[in-house]
Amino acid sequence: MQPVPDWGTLPRMLRDQARRHPDSAVVEDRPMAWLRERAAAVARGLIALGVEPGDRVALWGVNDPYWVIHALGIWDAGAVIVPLSSRFKGIEASGLIAKTGTRVLITGAGPHGSVLADLLPWDVELRHVVVPDDHAVRQAEPLAPARLTAARLLALGESVPVAAAEERALAVRPDDLCEIMSTSGTTGTPKGVMLDHAQVLRGYWDWAEIVTLGANDRYPVIAPFSHGFGLNAGLIACVLRRATMLPIPVFSPDGLMSLISSQRVSILAGPPTLFYRVLDELDRGSWDVSSLRVAICGAASVPPRLIERLAVGVGLERMINAYGLMEGTVVSMTRQGDPIEVIAGTTGRPVPGIEVRIVDDAGKQVPAGERGEVLQRGYGVMRGYWGEPDKTAETVDADGWLHTGDIGVLDAAGNLAIVDRKKELFIVNGFNVSPAEVESLLLREGSLEQAAVVGRPDEVAGEAGWAYVVPRAGVTLDVEGLLAWAKANMAGYKVPRRVIVVDALPVNANGKVDKQALRER
Repeated sequence: MQPVPDWGTLPRMLRDQARRHPDSAVVEDRPMAWLRERAAAVARGLIALGVEPGDRVALWGVNDPYWVIHALGIWDAGAVIVPLSSRFKGIEASGLIAKTGTRVLITGAGPHGSVLADLLPWDVELRHVVVPDDHAVRQAEPLAPARLTAARLLALGESVPVAAAEERALAVRPDDLCEIMSTSGTTGTPKGVMLDHAQVLRGYWDWAEIVTLGANDRYPVIAPFSHGFGLNAGLIACVLRRATMLPIPVFSPDGLMSLISSQRVSILAGPPTLFYRVLDELDRGSWDVSSLRVAICGAASVPPRLIERLAVGVGLERMINAYGLMEGTVVSMTRQGDPIEVIAGTTGRPVPGIEVRIVDDAGKQVPAGERGEVLQRGYGVMRGYWGEPDKTAETVDADGWLHTGDIGVLDAAGNLAIVDRKKELFIVNGFNVSPAEVESLLLREGSLEQAAVVGRPDEVAGEAGWAYVVPRAGVTLDVEGLLAWAKANMAGYKVPRRVIVVDALPVNANGKVDKQALRER
């Protein structure tokens, strides 16, 4: 494989790309030189606000060019990006803001025209909130953070000398943090995964090399930029390889098909459900998908029939299956020439620089073909969970092995198949959902004594949450009202598909809620 260039950091990478390839279209049809100039202007604005190297800056909004230039501006300022899901409501976002000690929030356009600044609790601990230019700047509470528009941020930045901003950007080191990514856990609250510039650059340079992403590709980024895949394998990978990213604010099957036809899309990434939708649309209409050449499917298993239909019906050169996790970046990928059964049944072999082993409950490595927990070691393993050294030590052992919590099998050729999850997390439309977090949020509604959430198979979303709830004494539970509250206060993928009212939750011999009994109901 071609080694990653000696950039070391994202700001140096952006400058080198803009110097060598200023006219490369990288954000829709906007060139690399434009992106570098806009990012530098945002960085000057952040410096004017008092942002120092290592400070955390949160970014919220749907996928669009605004998100891209502000993300790169955060890195140019030497700061650490804290992406917030555009699906987050105020309670969820303020929790992560407080956990990471973030003092500046940049909020772009949200779904249906919402702006996170209007959803946050008034006492959230922020110094400044940057809102889109077309959003009214108002001060809701005396103690609320100071608001300014994106244009005002740029105007403030004009007071910062260009040379000083360049010095700040070039002072960023490879081992400096660049991201704190939110990931669900079994503790009921999201954890912040710390990744540095060097490991993100290498991980997604190698990912792009295996995918064959290049300067002639047009790549719709459907996964949210707030998600590890959307940010790293979407935004960053496109700048690394000078591919044209097409940010997708809101996904719709017919909208995607129109984009593929009109924009000559060549790379498409998503879960199996995405590709089934593409094929359904293809069956219903006369779409031109001849430009598609590579599909990347991040899933434990891909039905062989899906691969065959894509190869024959679409004419793909390659279908790639891959496995990664927020704490470990890219772990394994299928390769050129792999047969359908390997792509369908495994996530391929570990990427260069990453070791994988399968161990039993005692931590002993098991032979090929046997199930056990997947352990990973190498450059891609996170620097830890922000502010949680004890949880970091529970996840990454003294020898550097990341305990993923996934159950897998390595075959004789070294291909990794993910077959189960040791943790209780379930996945809805590609998003990890923590039952404990959803339970904690539901209990805040006020009418429940207890709540237990489990993942159940779902034909549309892959999995969906079912909530078993016990009402408070004397309360007649309004299930529809509870679901309406959930939709208003938590991301859509966390909202339970079903709510089942019970008199009591089953418990095991240790007095804990017996979720296996709930799954078997």
